[in-house]
Amino acid sequence: MEIAVNTKGSKYHVNEKGYYGSFGGAYIPEMLYPNVEELRQNYMQILGDPGFQQEFAQLLKDYVGRPSPLYLAKRLSEKYKANIYLKREDLNHTGAHKVNNTIGQILLAQRLGKKRIIAETGAGQHGVATATVCALMGLECIVYMGSVDIERQAPNVARMQMLGATVIPATSGSRTLKDATNEAIRDWINNPVDTHYIIGSVVGPHPYPDMVARFQSVISEEIKQQLQEKTGSPYPDYVLACVGGGSNAAGAFFHFLDDEQVQLVPVEAAGKGVNSGFSAATSQLGKPGVIHASKTLLMQTEDGQIVEPHSISAGLDYPGVGPLHAHLYETGRARFLNATDDEALEAAFELTRLEGIIPALESSHALARLKDLNLKPSDVVVVCLSGRGDKDMGTYIKHMQK
Repeated sequence: MEIAVNTKGSKYHVNEKGYYGSFGGAYIPEMLYPNVEELRQNYMQILGDPGFQQEFAQLLKDYVGRPSPLYLAKRLSEKYKANIYLKREDLNHTGAHKVNNTIGQILLAQRLGKKRIIAETGAGQHGVATATVCALMGLECIVYMGSVDIERQAPNVARMQMLGATVIPATSGSRTLKDATNEAIRDWINNPVDTHYIIGSVVGPHPYPDMVARFQSVISEEIKQQLQEKTGSPYPDYVLACVGGGSNAAGAFFHFLDDEQVQLVPVEAAGKGVNSGFSAATSQLGKPGVIHASKTLLMQTEDGQIVEPHSISAGLDYPGVGPLHAHLYETGRARFLNATDDEALEAAFELTRLEGIIPALESSHALARLKDLNLKPSDVVVVCLSGRGDKDMGTYIKHMQK
């Protein structure tokens, strides 16, 4: 594989100033400026280096296990009367798409001479993926995680600790992903010289949204190659992916952004209902604002205070969305849908019973919206199955006991 480097002339990729349309940028305190500027000045040169590309590709192949399969889900296809393919990111080492990005960023950190790695995590998959690559490379690893998420994702906390990471609870605010990110940014301000912050999604100050999307773009690169082999065309009719911050969706959409015959369908978490007060459906509820140093769509009160999100899935429990996705929403390039907690649970059990695949709750939100697409028998649909359901077994067990 080759990391996409040249995206000039695109309506949907980041511009030279770090914006997607009116969203993006780097709204950073002065103390963070040297860290972010060092990254911005170096990341494209490093990503474009043939030696970097070769090492990245080799690790994705031999360590992560890529390419991940594109699986025609026959019984699911029969039910929805279309050709439904699952992009099996759940089969990656560590169990989710997150490792694509952490492999890329750990190689980048090494080339920048960083010895200490920090990260934030919600569902724990990014934390596990970061702890994994730090163990691989022998680097110190500190992961910030909301205390609520530590409780509901205990197996992933144990995995991080077994891998040698220090897990630090975030105890402010809603004690979830937003607050873990705040703590990680504070750490980075206090340790600017030796520390690299591996952000786990397409959020944060430029160049993170673009950099993470490029590392995840291997997903759509493989989809195109695999569809060409299976169907004779590299272009599906639909690509569905769940969106919290939106890294698996950014990866699944990346190589289709300018191919407008491909319908892009990001699915957000509606929680207990979009208008229930317990939701994370940012595109429906948000308005432009700044969170974690990026201008994007953000759930906020009239006076600009962040509205606490809610989702049954820790990985979608975020009050904003990456600036790329805000731009896709504003331009109408993507059709944003949402699914409630109950709909996600129902979709998870449906896939499990029809295909013998237990999905992560995050991915289940995307699966829940298959019924809304008015599909034709000839349609080719790709669903990014972003992670496996091992980490959500506690929630699934509670659901079965009702």
